[in-house]
Amino acid sequence: MPETSGEKTEKATPHKRREQRKEGNVMQSKDVVTAAFILLVFFTLRLMASFMYNTVLDSMKYWFSLAGEGMGDNGALIDGMQTPYKLILEMGKVMLFTAGPVLLLSVIVPIMVTGIQTKFIFSKKSIQFKFDKLNPFKGIAKMFSVSAMFEMAKSIAKLVILIAVVYNEIMDRIPGFARLMQLDTGAGLVYVADAVFSICMKIAAVFVAVAAIDFMFQKYKWEKDMKMTKQEVKEEFKQMEGDPQIKSKRRQKQQQLAMSRMMQDVPNADVVIRNPTHFAVALRYNADKDRAPVVVAKGADNLAFRIIDKAEESDVPTVENVPLARGLYKAVDLGREIPYNFYHEVAEVLTFVYGLKGKKPKGI
Repeated sequence: MPETSGEKTEKATPHKRREQRKEGNVMQSKDVVTAAFILLVFFTLRLMASFMYNTVLDSMKYWFSLAGEGMGDNGALIDGMQTPYKLILEMGKVMLFTAGPVLLLSVIVPIMVTGIQTKFIFSKKSIQFKFDKLNPFKGIAKMFSVSAMFEMAKSIAKLVILIAVVYNEIMDRIPGFARLMQLDTGAGLVYVADAVFSICMKIAAVFVAVAAIDFMFQKYKWEKDMKMTKQEVKEEFKQMEGDPQIKSKRRQKQQQLAMSRMMQDVPNADVVIRNPTHFAVALRYNADKDRAPVVVAKGADNLAFRIIDKAEESDVPTVENVPLARGLYKAVDLGREIPYNFYHEVAEVLTFVYGLKGKKPKGI
């Protein structure tokens, strides 16, 4: 069946993904934030339960001690401190050590988990007011969208599962609750706290499972919404091709690759002909393959020094010949054979080099 021109069948290009991120359109799951928050809060309460219990207990003992100390005619305590001041300090301490950790997590966890999902992208455009949000027709359409139906099904499933989990946990512990009257206060509180924590962890497990499903759905939906038509991909490619910055980067990369390949060919050269301060040209000659010597590397100024250094590292002879180096650099492109008018001078250089190596030249 042939595709229609408007059908989105292509994955989003890296360019579109970058542009969408700038607009604040990133994939994220709110249920992952909720699940992470619930897990960390429950574990924090579990770890700090004993400390919180002792803090509240000590505070209550302190309050009862104040009630028995009595007050003078001026409203001051026997030790000279004002009662309201001491009570405010005590309440602040209890709030700090009991509710403080939970309040701190409620601020940090959503920011961190959302930031990890979005790679801490912040876009002003995502929080700007848009008039189309007031369009009632769009609102009604969203109510019956796939996302809305999924959210409704997810909420109902969470409610049903949570009720079932809590109900089963309570029913399993009813015999234990009946024996609480036989335990002392401390043991009874420990048993109740353990039961509550067990219920909380099962609730957290439900939220984690729902978060995993929601994360996969949100990723699938985001990737689907990001898809492009073939025509959009072609248009984007044309725009990218026409972008001066893109062209400049592409040329720069091509030059870097060409230079890297060129420097790799220097050790295979037979000789490097140099102008002491400006030019260097590396020549290779293989009588079995080449009709004439071939320029495998050439450069000016800093690049010339790099070619010379590479040649010295690879034991490739360098010969100083100012007019020949300058002429070859200007007249012969990289990877090309030298022209006929350079044959005699280059032959003399190669003969000299082969003589140094004790090697007999072929075809020169």
